Amino acid sequence: MSFAKVLNSPEATKEATYGLIVLAAPTPSSPQRIFLTGEPGCGKTTVMKKTAELLVARGFKVGGMTSKEVRERGMRKGFCVEDFITHEEGILAEVGLADGPRVGKYLVNLQDLDAIGVRAIQRATEAADVILIDELGPMELHSDRFIGSVREALSSSKHVLATIHKRTKHPFVTAVKSNPAFTIFEVTTDNREELPVHIVEKIHDGV
Repeated sequence: MSFAKVLNSPEATKEATYGLIVLAAPTPSSPQRIFLTGEPGCGKTTVMKKTAELLVARGFKVGGMTSKEVRERGMRKGFCVEDFITHEEGILAEVGLADGPRVGKYLVNLQDLDAIGVRAIQRATEAADVILIDELGPMELHSDRFIGSVREALSSSKHVLATIHKRTKHPFVTAVKSNPAFTIFEVTTDNREELPVHIVEKIHDGV
């Protein structure tokens, strides 16, 4: 299976300095920084969660922030955020919230994002072997604390597995995509079944 990789920009642009250290090419002993992107509904979060299950089975301690849709009567009404270690959940964004930054028809709940999502990333950075971050997207990037926690995770000695909203133009995402030390895979219907095993091998073997 050939994995569709989104190639990092060969240029270390000034956008790549947005709070990130531009690292040298990784070595087998380097912590992995792996990002998943793709069209909406391609299975990024599913690939991440399957990868996490395989890593736990191999003895890795995994933590961080994941997200999922919230549906009511078959209709999507929002998204929730969850701490992978504690399973604490909160509202990330929802139709009809009283206030918060607007993204499309949803209002972002910065309080739950910071209290649960950001804390989950911080907890994983402190205590886990692999940090999950789902996702670097337009909702989450409204939080400066979220950006700060991701920056800390990427500066740590831990492995990072994160998802990226494909069309996000935020300079922090541009910085991630421009970093030559980061690996970015595009999830497709052709590779999403095999990607979890491939990512586990990359984290386990450092290649």
